[in-house]
Amino acid sequence: MASSLPAEFDVIVLGTGLPESILAAACSRSGRRVLHLDSRSYYGGNWASFSFSGLLSWVKEYQQSSDPEEESPASWQDLIHETEEAVALRRKDETIQHPEVFCYASQDVDDNPEEIDVLQKNLSWVAPGTLIKPQDSASLSGETPSYVTGSETPAKDTPENGGEMTDRSETLVTEEYGGGETCKHTVSDGTKDGIRPVLEDHGNPPKRKRITYAQIVKESRRFNIDLVSKLLYSQGLLIDLLIKSNVSRYAEFKNVTRILAFREGKVEQVPCSRADVFNSKALTMVEKRVLMKFLTFCLDYERHPDEYQDFMQCSFSEYLKAKKLTPSLQHFVLHSIAMTSESSCTTIDGLKATKNFLQCLGRFGNTPFLFPLYGQGEVPQCFCRMCAVFGGIYCLRHKVQCLVVDKESGRCKAIIDHLGQRISATYFIVEDSYLSEETCSRVRYKQISRAVLITDGSVLRADSEPPISVLMVPPAEPGASAVRVTELGSSTRTCMKDTWLVHLTCSSSRTAREDLEPVVKQLFTPYADPETDKEELRKPRLLWALYFNMRDSSGVGRSSYTRLPSNVYVCAGPDAGLGSELAVKQAETLFQEIFPSEEFCPPPPHPEDIYFDGGDKQPAPPGADSGITATRDSSGESKPAESPGTHLQS
Repeated sequence: MASSLPAEFDVIVLGTGLPESILAAACSRSGRRVLHLDSRSYYGGNWASFSFSGLLSWVKEYQQSSDPEEESPASWQDLIHETEEAVALRRKDETIQHPEVFCYASQDVDDNPEEIDVLQKNLSWVAPGTLIKPQDSASLSGETPSYVTGSETPAKDTPENGGEMTDRSETLVTEEYGGGETCKHTVSDGTKDGIRPVLEDHGNPPKRKRITYAQIVKESRRFNIDLVSKLLYSQGLLIDLLIKSNVSRYAEFKNVTRILAFREGKVEQVPCSRADVFNSKALTMVEKRVLMKFLTFCLDYERHPDEYQDFMQCSFSEYLKAKKLTPSLQHFVLHSIAMTSESSCTTIDGLKATKNFLQCLGRFGNTPFLFPLYGQGEVPQCFCRMCAVFGGIYCLRHKVQCLVVDKESGRCKAIIDHLGQRISATYFIVEDSYLSEETCSRVRYKQISRAVLITDGSVLRADSEPPISVLMVPPAEPGASAVRVTELGSSTRTCMKDTWLVHLTCSSSRTAREDLEPVVKQLFTPYADPETDKEELRKPRLLWALYFNMRDSSGVGRSSYTRLPSNVYVCAGPDAGLGSELAVKQAETLFQEIFPSEEFCPPPPHPEDIYFDGGDKQPAPPGADSGITATRDSSGESKPAESPGTHLQS
């Protein structure tokens, strides 16, 4: 129990996001006594994954504007000595802003009693065809929905209260999709710049199963929805750390299937490897030679500075034009290989990004990226498990009221939790969201715009099993951010069969809906009756959507914080990048600051090398060398060992 926690540790970690979890594992592996706390009820913080119903509860929590109950200062002020002062921590997480939920899936349940029961039990989260948002807005579905806010209770005539679901004039808001404009899909009839259209009409569109909202709710546990959309570079720092520390045994991964490009209103597959380039029907023979020559140069560009030194002050886009790449090749290299924008990427940064992409090809598959089965939230939990294996103690739903700081030395001595218990430690690692407004008064945060969609089809049809795709959509306006789209099929164990989970991410300029809805309109159509809207069936149908803004603290330096004790180390939240390199770099840097003579996350010892103090061999920690893969969902329950993915090996 929390009240019986030991009173002293070497390291206390607040927050279970990826960098905090890596640090907790590293500290525990080095023999330190670690206490790992989180005020949330789930692991991962803003790196977490949720079931569908769990995500709806998460949204509702952030939509509630009421402040948490005031803590009684008497519970902890008596524990502060005269030579000490208290630095209060934030009572409410404010890293998520502007959450908006839209449901497009049909609310018809075909008089199926089981589906009706599912809807009744889950109506407190969101009703079919319902928009939940803080301010007035409108449904984007073709049907007339009901409208409620996150803090309102269902109307008295809802099924939850025993009545029928009827149209109530005072709660109805209707609007055509995209503010009165109909999003139409166009397909070019010819070719341009050697690119053949991929999205072609081959007669009748394929039949797609009808997915209702009740089915999504019923299959809630089939979903593992990430708050942050990331992939793992196959030669990246996170993969290297997973293999080196042997944490990779706790998870399985799948190779990303396709790299896609969006050009002139069409989605096309980008050839990545040498074989892909020469087998591609989208490139002319001349383009294939030019592309292979350029990619070969990028792999070894440092040895040929004369090729790019005159373009050091130019953008990468200008450099590609100077190298006489065709417009289609420029687009592929810039947006789908280097994955950068035209305006903000220098020549050197573009060459580095292209080289990194090429170096990651072929290690685990035909693209540079891996995705963890059951979602990104598995990765922080893998490091938490490593910490626990080596003696770390974990407490969720455990709030901390303040840090106790010695006035003379300026060092933090202890924390005081919500139960009034004082727990001492030598070092403290704190997630940025825990710091108070006063501590962060000089900090200027960036924002990330995020969207999570559930659709009934892929943006580019495939004959094989549901693919995993990455697509960069160039900005519509100069100076705007490109939008990264990651599409996950049911093979990733993140969504139910016959659906796709789609993540959209970009740096914020406005609210997430304002930033991302134009791209959603280009790629998808809202739910429609297949008998009456065959034109729009060329695009996948949108069943459900969530938009929200997430705070990006990755660029904040230590000097930006006020009154931060010298032995308190701050971990940033997720950044807008595709990989998790910044989180790993930050964790390793902070660990070396705290323990400069220790190795960062060394491999666990072999069972035969572990001894009791008296000289007898000691059994290895559970899972230390068992080769067992453990995967858990957001509720913490073990999943069956289906082994649908790949184990990482050096």
